[in-house]
Parts: sequence; C-alpha cells; structure tokens
Amino acid sequence: MKVAVAGLGYVGLSVAALLARHHDVVGVDVVPSKVEIVNAGRSPIQDSELDQALSSGALSLRATCDSADGYADADWIVIAAPTNYDTTTNFFDTSAVEAVVEAARAVNQGATIVIKSTVPVGYTARLREQLGDRNILFSPEFLREGKALYDNLHPSRIVVGCDAEDAAQKAKADEFAALLAEGAEDEDVPTLVMGSTEAEAVKLFANTYLALRVSYFNELDTYAASKGLDARKVIEGVCLDPRVGSHYNNPSFGYGGYCLPKDTKQLLANYEDVPQSLVGAIVEANRVRKNFVADEVMDRVMRIVFEEGRAPLVGVYRLTMKSGSDNFRASSIQGIMRRLQEHRVPMLVFEPTFDGGSYFGHEVTHDLDELKNRCDVIVANRWNGELADVQDKVYTRDLFGRD
Repeated sequence: MKVAVAGLGYVGLSVAALLARHHDVVGVDVVPSKVEIVNAGRSPIQDSELDQALSSGALSLRATCDSADGYADADWIVIAAPTNYDTTTNFFDTSAVEAVVEAARAVNQGATIVIKSTVPVGYTARLREQLGDRNILFSPEFLREGKALYDNLHPSRIVVGCDAEDAAQKAKADEFAALLAEGAEDEDVPTLVMGSTEAEAVKLFANTYLALRVSYFNELDTYAASKGLDARKVIEGVCLDPRVGSHYNNPSFGYGGYCLPKDTKQLLANYEDVPQSLVGAIVEANRVRKNFVADEVMDRVMRIVFEEGRAPLVGVYRLTMKSGSDNFRASSIQGIMRRLQEHRVPMLVFEPTFDGGSYFGHEVTHDLDELKNRCDVIVANRWNGELADVQDKVYTRDLFGRD
C-alpha cells in the first residue's frame, strides 16, 4: 500500500511514521528544511519517540517538496495541513486543505483522500458535494504535543467519518481504520466509523471538554488565591472523587497550544443558530484567567515601583505551551505577555529553542543565569526545578509540577 501524507507537523509526521511501519509512505511538505531533516532520519519537531523511530531505519518513509512526486501513485492521501482559526470569519482557514486536494486530484483521481486537519462541522460533506468527489473521508486526531507518535501507537480510539449511507465510502472508512489499527501497538483499539459530520463534531467537542476542565481548575485556583485558600488541598480533595479524577487539574495561565484555543472558538461559531451558554463561557473563562494572572504579576511589578522607585524587569521563563514541547503557537504565557505589554512592562524572555534576537519586541536570551540575575520577577507557566534558587522571584500557578 502506498500512502502520501501532506504536512509534516505533529499530526502529519506522526501519522506518516505510524503507517510507515507497514506501508510505503511519502511525506509532502512545502518547507524544504523539514523535508531534509526527515530524509536525514531525524524529526523536525520535538518528540523523542518520533526521533527514535525516524533514526531507527525501520520505517519505509521518505519526504519530498514535490507534490506530484508524492501524490501521483498513492493509494491513500492523508491531509494534515494547518487550519488556523480566522478571527475575521470565525471559522478555520481551510485553504491549505483545499490546495492539497486540488494538487492531489491534478495527478491522482483514484486515491482515497483522508482529511486529518481539524475543520468546521459539516466541512467534509460540503467539500464532497462541491467537488463532486465521493472519495474524501475525515479522521480526527487526538494527539498531545511531544507525545504525537506515542498517542498514535497507543490510541484512545480510532474515528473515521464518511457518508454512512454510501456502502463504498463505508468500506473505505473501515479500511483506513484498519490501517491505523495495524500500525498501533495496542490490540482491540475502540474503533468508530460514523458520518463525517459527526466525526468532525467529536473532535471539537472532545477538545472543548478538555478546555472546560482546564478552565474549571483554573477558576478554582483563582478563587483559592483570591480568598487565601490552599488551592492544592482543595484540588486534591475534589479530585479524589473517582467521578472527577486527577487529570487536567493542574492550574495554569490558561489553555493554549495548537488545538484548544481554536477548536473552542470554532465550536462556538458552529453554535451560531443553536442555543448555548457553556461553550461561550469556556472561551470567556480563558480570557478572564489570563487577566487575573496578568493582574497578579502587575501587583508584584507595582510593589517594586512604589517601594524602590524603579521599573522592574520581568522575566518570561519559556514560551512553549507545555514542558517537552517546542510549540509557541497560542501558548498561554503569550497572552500574559500581551497584557503586560499594554502596561509597558519591560521583559526578558528565556527561550533556548528560539533563535531570533527578540520576540514581540522583547529581548530573548538562551542564558538562564542571565534571566535569574537581571530579572526582578520571573513568570513561569510551568515550574521547573532549575528555578529553585530564585524561587522568591518566580510567579507561577503550577501546583503539581506537571502539565
């Protein structure tokens, strides 16, 4: 079986590695440096299992920037192109997905196309109708940053969406689900084949529930901090109830990263003509939490201004969303930075994976000692033991030392 995967980010590269365990896979990407890194047997993204898999030589995987080369003789074309949220239209920008479909069909009319990019509810069915192309499926991904290959090898479930009333499409959906299951290391993975619109809804509702949990424990923490309570004790007591559990319960500066911010906003946009209050509250709760955190930091800043008569330098410890990730996109600490910037607070950013000289106009350093020595307050979304010697300077809401 020959598979082409369009897009070598977290989703595309991990799916390519999964399928390349048993089939010939070509990864297609417009960024030459990514292609070179993959062909050299390394991962262009931070994921230890991907690095190990690519360097092992056990995968039948190559990469190219030439779409015709990648798509021409493929049996399956998996699309993992980016779909960023467009705040003007309140919908995902699906132009990259459509560009891949156009390029693929220009050289290959027979391959089954599977969209793995996150899209609005109803998008795949509309695309099939618009193009008159019945051979397009949707399969959502459920991956964590830094754990993308692991989550493909050990999936919580496999979901494939098709036109459930079309027997040929249903057969193709079953076949693709079997390909994913074949690459997984776990047996008897729960598999659901459903309508493509339902599958799109599964993705958005799943991520919105995770955002809800993050927001809930953040608001618990905001209450505890405001009222002088021990937030850790309260959270531990709440989470010992097995119906609640202890996952996604560590307070943070807000939910962020590749998926949760845009997926919650997209789901809210899909509710345009449907009564709701909870989904909108989740989106608003994230904004309120960032305001609270920024206000707390500003309290420290102003205390130094009044007591010492000078403007303090605020340090930002890491731009990444999670420990073990190299993703800056929509990380919650950037929301804090923007709010501090409105108050013209000078900042120094410590981010060893960023090679630019400045970020949002703020100086960036790779030297942790420089951050510790120069900064009066250090803002950290996630605690790290390397900050222990300057703990009195650190502002964080991380209670459990994990994501």
